[in-house]
Amino acid sequence: MSSSTFSALHEKLGSNVGLILDVPSSSLGISKRKWHSAFISIYCSRAFLSLQPSTLPKHTNSTFISRTLSYSIVRVEPVTVPIINGFKADQQSLTELVKEKNLNELLELGGVAEVASALKTDAEHGINGDDAEDIARRHEAFGSNTYKKPPTQGFLHFVWEAFKDLTILILLGCAALSLGFGIKEHGLKEGWIDGGSICLAVILVISVSAISNYRQSRQFDKLSKVSNNLQIEAVRNGRRQLISIFEIVVGDVICLKIGDQVPADGLLLDGHSLSVDESSMTGESDHVEICVAVNPFLFSGTKIADGYGRMLVTSVGMNTNWGAMMSQISQDTSEKTPLQARLDKLTSSIGKVGLAVAFFVLVVMLVRYFTGNTEDENGNKEYNGSKTKSDDIINAVIGIIAAAVTIVVVAIPEGLPLAVTLTLAYSMKRMMVDNAMVRKLSACETMGSATTICTDKTGTLTMNQMKVTKFWLGKESVEEEAYSSISPHVLNLIQEGVALNTTGSVYRPNLDSEIEISGSPTEKAILSWAVHGSKMDMEIVVKSCSILHVEAFNSKKKQSGVLVERNTDSSIHVHWKGAAEMILAMCKSYYTASGIVKNMDENEKRKFEQIIQSMAASSLRCIAFAHKQVPAEEHLNKDQKFVLMEDGLTLLGVVGLKDPCRPGVKKAVEECQYAGVNVKMITGDNVFTAKAIATECGILRPAQDMLGAVIEGVEFRNYTPEERLEKVEKICVMARSSPFDKLLMVQCLKQKGHVVAVTGDGTNDAPALKEADIGLSMGIQGTEVAKESSDIVIMDDNFASVATVLMWGRCVYNNIQKFIQFQLTVNVAALLINFVAAVSAGQVPLTAVQLLWVNLIMDTLGALALATEKPTKELMEKPPVGRTAPLITNIMWRNILPQALYQITVLLILQFKGKAIFGVSDKVKDTLIFNTFVLCQIFNEFNARKLEKKNVFKGIHTNKLFMGIIAVTVVLQILMVEVLKKFADTERLNWGQWGLCIGIAVISWPIGWLVKCIPVPAKPIFSYLKKKNKHSV
Repeated sequence: MSSSTFSALHEKLGSNVGLILDVPSSSLGISKRKWHSAFISIYCSRAFLSLQPSTLPKHTNSTFISRTLSYSIVRVEPVTVPIINGFKADQQSLTELVKEKNLNELLELGGVAEVASALKTDAEHGINGDDAEDIARRHEAFGSNTYKKPPTQGFLHFVWEAFKDLTILILLGCAALSLGFGIKEHGLKEGWIDGGSICLAVILVISVSAISNYRQSRQFDKLSKVSNNLQIEAVRNGRRQLISIFEIVVGDVICLKIGDQVPADGLLLDGHSLSVDESSMTGESDHVEICVAVNPFLFSGTKIADGYGRMLVTSVGMNTNWGAMMSQISQDTSEKTPLQARLDKLTSSIGKVGLAVAFFVLVVMLVRYFTGNTEDENGNKEYNGSKTKSDDIINAVIGIIAAAVTIVVVAIPEGLPLAVTLTLAYSMKRMMVDNAMVRKLSACETMGSATTICTDKTGTLTMNQMKVTKFWLGKESVEEEAYSSISPHVLNLIQEGVALNTTGSVYRPNLDSEIEISGSPTEKAILSWAVHGSKMDMEIVVKSCSILHVEAFNSKKKQSGVLVERNTDSSIHVHWKGAAEMILAMCKSYYTASGIVKNMDENEKRKFEQIIQSMAASSLRCIAFAHKQVPAEEHLNKDQKFVLMEDGLTLLGVVGLKDPCRPGVKKAVEECQYAGVNVKMITGDNVFTAKAIATECGILRPAQDMLGAVIEGVEFRNYTPEERLEKVEKICVMARSSPFDKLLMVQCLKQKGHVVAVTGDGTNDAPALKEADIGLSMGIQGTEVAKESSDIVIMDDNFASVATVLMWGRCVYNNIQKFIQFQLTVNVAALLINFVAAVSAGQVPLTAVQLLWVNLIMDTLGALALATEKPTKELMEKPPVGRTAPLITNIMWRNILPQALYQITVLLILQFKGKAIFGVSDKVKDTLIFNTFVLCQIFNEFNARKLEKKNVFKGIHTNKLFMGIIAVTVVLQILMVEVLKKFADTERLNWGQWGLCIGIAVISWPIGWLVKCIPVPAKPIFSYLKKKNKHSV
């Protein structure tokens, strides 16, 4: 038989028939062997007949007379399915099956169950997670759930970026010219020093800048890996367990619920009310319904919008569209935060002033040189008209240009962006240790300005460790030891309502082992109560009924329902579970403990409401169960779709779940309130539970007027926009709120000028998290949708961590202000000293290399020292910084101007009178000026640690990095003066001269202490100037 004919036959037979043909006859009984033989004969003859037309020659002539067909004997080999690493499936077929949503092919293969069998997966119990060899085989056959990332930018990229700076390029140009003419005039041994020194200084500045940016990039990569490492719920060995998304293999059974990200491509095994948001893949905003019969295809990267289910993984990593797409996307780490944008403007303004000063110095020095008013080291005129060599003129002009350019380098505070980058990167790293993962850089600084925090209750203020502590059946509270007295019929209905209407699961490997319960904290608490309290055997209850339809729980409905058919009598029942008052409203009757059904009139309903309120007032979350037997003709609507009845139900019982407050949450709330930040609680729980928890946490005070402070979501929703704006600030607690209510509150608070932080964990919280200035999602209970919509993920779901984030936010802002104060002092002093000296004496006291050295210690080492200060409790003693508050405050101006004035005065005295006073040469005088100037900055760095406090040494022992940088700077300065004389153009100083420099510099400390005694107005200085301008206009 030809290979083409054989392949055609193979195609006709299909993979399933291939499996049947491949069954060894020895494994079959006599009767089954006969059936097997008959099946092969019939099926193969049909397959051959279907091939007949393709074997005959094509003739168009109508007179063609067919001859008798010739026959050949064909030996049919058993058709075998290729086995790859022990699996009867290949990756390409699985990938195409899901990508093309080929339902017909899936049905031909025998459905999802047959695919699971080919992948050696037990659809009920999953794969064997303990078998390392099996996992390795799956990795080898189908790949891992990781994707190739674009190559990260190397160190040379950041070096090149630093080289692009215009001032650096000008300086390098000047250095090259100076090097060329210097070598030409003085020879290689001496001529390289001036130009080479500038080159080395520039390279040093570039290297430090590149290293800082490179390290920040690596920091982002590390955080990206952490944020991408999602925890996924998988079924392995029959047990639900959390595994890393990167550990998922083909054949895994994954549990999906509302808000989850689908971690790989796959097929739906079973599920209810499942709909998926595929906008990340297709761009279509409409949700896609997923069901086993019509559309069981699930794609990696999409989000579960509603319902729940279990999927079989068929493709992972680069074999999915999501993996291929993500491998092409690199994270943008060049995001500009609002503070960085403001600092760019400040840098630009200072740079313009520096440029103007440098240009003026350039003109004055050129005029003085060409008019013969400058002298060399021997006292001779530098310029004598035509007598002066052209090389000397070019060298002098280059020196003047280099000095002017260096003034620009010192004037432009390149350290400001670096300081922001360093402090943000440092804060992100430290916040990770404090259980807060920053997803957006801007949130670090914005959090420092937060005026209001809108927080969830469950899991954030409370521990999210639910336990059923109360059970009411009818109008009686039933203790656990009295459960045996409950009517078996009622107990059976309650167990049905718990076991069938849940997203949790109960697992027990054998009778001797402990029962393992998984699911959300609420589901786990109710299942635990039913299993241990009422002795429910979940497996028996689940097998006794068939689930027809499920209405999944979400935060909007606050209830879930299930329609079931009993296997014993085919009767149809509906079970509802949810918020007690909502379920109560659906009921017309209730069961007593003895199994009697009693009517529920308005009077009876009020009694039940009081029971619920009393439980809620004890900080209990109230969940009710209701039931109804549905006539066979009423469970389908006109479109023949299942419908769950929502009225005329019978109340089965109410449970009260206790969720204790987190230890330390009251203190954290008080700290936020003390810092001028309002804390508002927004919860889906009923108003009495909300009020009790809010009082326990310190959000409400016992003697507080509750009118307007505690409100329900529906009431807030129904206010007019004007009423909402008027009342929003007084609200402390909003109960029974929907995600839309939370969004409304955020919008109102922002309209009132508040900087709002919001916590959220559900999919429906995404709009509020995006709308808020800072969105805080929960790392444990938060859905992937919520996390992606947030700016910061609170890893331990604890409100105390929210308070820590607030403190870190203020620390970032405060550290930037410290550095601005330090840098502006240097800028003002350096500019004015060089300007005055250039205008009056025609030369600058600080050379290009010296100014570059000052620039290095000021910009880079200074930024590193001040940007890494840890937050202190003092930060929480001040009110929040407003959105439009100036970066440079009156307090900072008060600290900057006296220090700059002192430095300018002392250094100008040294410039003009130093030679006469101390009897030293010009070279030593210039070295004294350089050394004193640098030491002044080192001592002033201590002053910059505290903007307002007089004791600048408090807590200094805790910042080892600060002390280390100061020590390194001092050592390097000694080397510059004493060792690198030619490089820095300095002379060695004796002990007395070093003592003089230190003595002048140390006076910075008492000056810093004295100026902090001067009171300053709270209103920014420039606001008065603006007012005067307005009046003059």
